[in-house]
Amino acid sequence: MIRIGSNLIKQSIKNTNKGGISRFFTTGSNTNYKPESCVKEEPKGKSVNVEDLKDQEIIALVDKGEIQPHNLETRLPNNFQRAVHIRRKLLARDLQKEHQRALHAQAVVAAAEKAATSGEDPSTIQPVVVPSSNLDFEGSMANLPVDHFDYTKVLGACCENVIGYIPIPVGVAGPILLDGKLVSIPMATTEGCLVASTHRGAKAITKSGGAKTVLLQSGMTRAPVCRLPSSIRAGELKQWIENQENFYQVASAFNSTSRFARLKSIKVVVAGRLVYLRFKSSTGDAMGMNMVSKGVEKALEVITEYFPEMEVLSLSGNVCTDKKPSSINWLEGRGKSVVAEAVISGDIVRDVLKTTVESLVSLNIDKNLIGSAMAGSIGGFNAHASNIVTALYIATGQDPAQNVESSNCITLMESVNGGKDLYISVTMPSIEVGTVGGGTHLPAQAACLDLLKIRGANLERPGANSEQLARVVAAAVLSGELSLMSALAAGHLVRSHLKHNRKTEAPAPQADTISMTHNLPHSD
Repeated sequence: MIRIGSNLIKQSIKNTNKGGISRFFTTGSNTNYKPESCVKEEPKGKSVNVEDLKDQEIIALVDKGEIQPHNLETRLPNNFQRAVHIRRKLLARDLQKEHQRALHAQAVVAAAEKAATSGEDPSTIQPVVVPSSNLDFEGSMANLPVDHFDYTKVLGACCENVIGYIPIPVGVAGPILLDGKLVSIPMATTEGCLVASTHRGAKAITKSGGAKTVLLQSGMTRAPVCRLPSSIRAGELKQWIENQENFYQVASAFNSTSRFARLKSIKVVVAGRLVYLRFKSSTGDAMGMNMVSKGVEKALEVITEYFPEMEVLSLSGNVCTDKKPSSINWLEGRGKSVVAEAVISGDIVRDVLKTTVESLVSLNIDKNLIGSAMAGSIGGFNAHASNIVTALYIATGQDPAQNVESSNCITLMESVNGGKDLYISVTMPSIEVGTVGGGTHLPAQAACLDLLKIRGANLERPGANSEQLARVVAAAVLSGELSLMSALAAGHLVRSHLKHNRKTEAPAPQADTISMTHNLPHSD
């Protein structure tokens, strides 16, 4: 069967080798199809002034390899938006061609299988006709916004190979009375009911006198992995760093790299002859990963003067730990460690949250504590902290991937004042936020930081703005936890989601489907 199918494929290719289709089937070093716009390298030293050319002329230069798609903004410095438009045209064109090749390949394989099972002579089979496609990538891309955006703030800072931007609805919860001041909470999300639920929790907290927060510690971490000749030398390095005078020497080098970086500690973890050095540093109002990494590189130069045989394997050895679950973040913290608490009046629990203090306390134990323990959770002793963290992060220009460790949270509830009222707290040891750097300078995200009155660096007390943002995150999570747990205790969760998170729409037209058989490109 395989031999007959193979002969049919070869014959079909020979008879329909138009538009470069054979490239999809050839074997050897060029088996992977690459769109024309990605094949050639841009010639060194050859520069073409493209500012006055038409879009199609620029696309032709891309196909010739005289311009690389990722360099379009560089070649069109006065019109980044035009560069994005051209890149979209290139992408849509290449996707359409690749999809046609995939459809043709499926048709060829289907014909080969039919011939194999029927015993038909492959030489008598007519060449396979390339089927038409219902997919229109250029039309689909029209739904991805491109205009009315300042791409000069993106190049070299936030994103590469830009083809547009994703508009995400931004809602506001609150205001919540936080540490004696009213604060509105901007949340970017596509999950219906999330903002409404957080708003209800903020309302209950505010009506009960507000929330209070405490910052336990602040410090971003980076942990390079180094290799020594033996475990003996690894142990000697550990002892050397733990000597106070040596630490001060390393810290001096580290601190010389930034006005704001101040090394607080180095935790040394040894595994065989591998040594992980977990540097922790203050970083002002920046989230601080780049700042700490720069300081670590300088510090390692000092350490290698005393341990010249030490080999730095990687600037990050995963003991940091960044964007991955870990016990070390849960126990020792990373970024900002914050506790938020509130006492909710029993009347508010009954009238606003529609449940009872006793039900909330009991459910919190059974779900957030025992349930998470049975699941073997690390830092997941909560109802949905990551929901609120991610929505706030997207709205304020944080790194959404850091919601992994930033959502570490334990929610505690107990009855107080003779059982009449509810005490609730959230403890979050690793909130990683900044009010400068990353996406915080983008106009929409900066606007959300303005709502919180913490955009940019705090000149009077560096670090105060990012600390306040961490407090807002914790207070928002406190609101979300209180409301969701109340909905669960009252049995209202499904009803709320059906109301806020279910919009009836006409079914989308069926797109082309390509069989997963034979490892061909496909879509489900």
